[in-house]
Amino acid sequence: MALDTYEEDMLRCTRCSYCKWIPHQVMSDSHFLTVCPSIDRYNFHGWSAGGRQIAALSLLKGRTNVGEKFLDMIYQCQMCGGCDVSCKIERDLEPYEVMQQLRIMCIERGDIIPEHLLFIDGLKKEDNMMMESKEKRGDWAEGLNVKVLTKEHADVLFHAGCRYSFDHELWSTCRSALTILLNAGVDIGILGKEETCCGGRSYEMGYASELMKYAEHNTDTWKAAGVKTVVTPCADCYQAFKVLYSKTGQKHAVEVLHITEFIDRLMKEGKIRLTKRVPLTVTYHDPCHLGRLAEPWVHWEGKKVKVNGQMVVHDPPKKKRCGANGVYEAPRDILRKIPGLNFVEMHRIREYAWCCGAGGGVKEAYPDFAEWTAARRLEEAAVVGAKALVSACPWCKRNFIDATPNTDARVEVYDIIELVEQAI
Repeated sequence: MALDTYEEDMLRCTRCSYCKWIPHQVMSDSHFLTVCPSIDRYNFHGWSAGGRQIAALSLLKGRTNVGEKFLDMIYQCQMCGGCDVSCKIERDLEPYEVMQQLRIMCIERGDIIPEHLLFIDGLKKEDNMMMESKEKRGDWAEGLNVKVLTKEHADVLFHAGCRYSFDHELWSTCRSALTILLNAGVDIGILGKEETCCGGRSYEMGYASELMKYAEHNTDTWKAAGVKTVVTPCADCYQAFKVLYSKTGQKHAVEVLHITEFIDRLMKEGKIRLTKRVPLTVTYHDPCHLGRLAEPWVHWEGKKVKVNGQMVVHDPPKKKRCGANGVYEAPRDILRKIPGLNFVEMHRIREYAWCCGAGGGVKEAYPDFAEWTAARRLEEAAVVGAKALVSACPWCKRNFIDATPNTDARVEVYDIIELVEQAI
């Protein structure tokens, strides 16, 4: 697909501003009504999905010269997908895909954010988005009695992901996740230093060829290893494996599970039992890549037709991707089964959740904006009485930790794996 594929969507955008807010039906607090961090922070229409439709159309028609401010408008966006969900409550447009293809077009034209290029160069050299040596990728698992699948066979592959592999402060969480699965008797292994990036974060920045490269490499690796299931504690990796690989036509026969889905399954099978009390009031943050962006890709071929010369419909009918079919129940089921834990919900949850701020290349190029977004979420957690905010993604946890000094909200930050470990 290319940007011109969505020209009709750009023309049909009525600038209604639904993309800026959570739907009216789920509004519950006047302080937490917006869904788009970009428009909330910069407060100018161009920094919204509707504004980016105009920008994309202008660039497509050759009416715009790309400069620094134009690129800021395009890239000061986490690509969280909240705008897309809200738009589809009232319309049948694809604002998220327009913004994705706009970024791809910018890269193809050579209109590049220098800060992103540093990470992409590192990716091409070291196969990770952390600008670290690939030789050290498996160091996080040192000392664990786990199979390395380049030497042994296992039914399940544990894919740590770039953030967990190189962020030393988060190593203990990743080690705990793998240890929990090993203790549950799972026949599981890792790839160690041979593990590579999923390609998802580079794709969000507009580097489509990197996604294709890693999609092909990873699916070939899974096939060669003979694994039946891939489990990852990283929401970004999960969405890449589950959705983006399908979107780009990279087929595979491997079951892809997020760690919360796998733990939830093992709990229901009686292989993991939570018996220890964890006396804490917590709320859960839905990672965008585990929630609305994890909804399975819809493959469709057909055409758009107008009914009575006005209403546009798909022929044959096309199922909307509205974000409702992401992974929402598994993490909540786990939290509710932890003895002594008091679980409360925030005002913006599930497909309407506020972003952590780390996605879309914002953490890499605009860290102040990333942390501002995370601070808003921490404040929301405090308002509902939570003493801790729990998520299920290392990028979320890292950004929340980094944002903690920027807010008066006194909220601890956990990954759900840490609470499971405490409860076993």
